[in-house]
Formats: sequence, structure tokens, C-alpha cells
Amino acid sequence: MAKKPKTLDDLFHDTLKDIYFAEKKIHSTLPKMAKAAKNADLKAAFEKHRGETEGQIKRLELVFAIIKKKPQGKTCAAIVGITDEGAEIMDDYKDSPALDAGLLAAAQAVEHYEISRYGTLRTWAEELGLKEAAKLLQATLDEEKKTDLALTAIAQNAVNQEAEA
Repeated sequence: MAKKPKTLDDLFHDTLKDIYFAEKKIHSTLPKMAKAAKNADLKAAFEKHRGETEGQIKRLELVFAIIKKKPQGKTCAAIVGITDEGAEIMDDYKDSPALDAGLLAAAQAVEHYEISRYGTLRTWAEELGLKEAAKLLQATLDEEKKTDLALTAIAQNAVNQEAEA
């Protein structure tokens, strides 16, 4: 018996599970990054983003409800790799003036991954006629872009100079 070909609906659902796992992993990682950060603005940015991440998880759960699927994650190798790199930076650069620059770079790698995923999911939701899901995904995409810009400002205004000291 031939397998039914997978559709954009299937891909949307699989990618939704991927980013759901990623957001939960990020939510559990941010407190460690905040604790390790020395720069007050960077520490505050990590703490703020943890709160935003809670809202993003709730939005994803609403998207699951829209497509009538149970909210569940599937292991996202990309986010596991990015967060493992962040942990390695925390170990390798502990007590180093470059620690915050490394933490910030790891955080931006996460943001760039999320921006890519949310942009894709929003576009697919539009294609699938899931207007409410597209709005929810766009709201999160907007937050991720703002976080990325805030991290860039912290890097340029303080952290990179502190790393050189």
C-alpha cells in the first residue's frame, strides 16, 4: 500500500512542533544566560525575553488549537545545537571579559533561527488560509525582530567594548 504524500499541512504541523520544542528549550535556558551575564542591560534583556517567551508559547498553543492538534514538541536539533554552543561559551569564557559578547552572540543565533521559523510558519499559515494563526505567528515574529535589534544595540553600545577591555 502506497504512503499518502505529505502536504503543506503536514509540514506546517511538523514545523510548529519544532518551534514549540525550541521555545520551551529557550525558556529553560534564558535564566542560566541571565545569571551568567555580567552586563546589567544584557541580563535585563534575557529576563525580559523569558517573559516574552512565555507569551510566545501560549500563542503557539493557540495555533495548535486552530489546527485542532495537541500542543507537543519534537526535538529541534538546531536549537539544541545553538543552546549547547551557548553553554560551551558560558564554560569556556567564565570570568572572562568576553563572556557577555559570547552570550549575546549565542542569543542572536537563537533569535535568527526563530525569525526564520516564524517567518516561514506565518507564510505557510497564510497559504493554508489560517488567518488567525498567521496573525499570532506575525506577533511573535515582530517580538523576535525587536529582541534581535535590542541585542544588537547592547552589543554595539557596551558589550563588545567591554569584551575588548
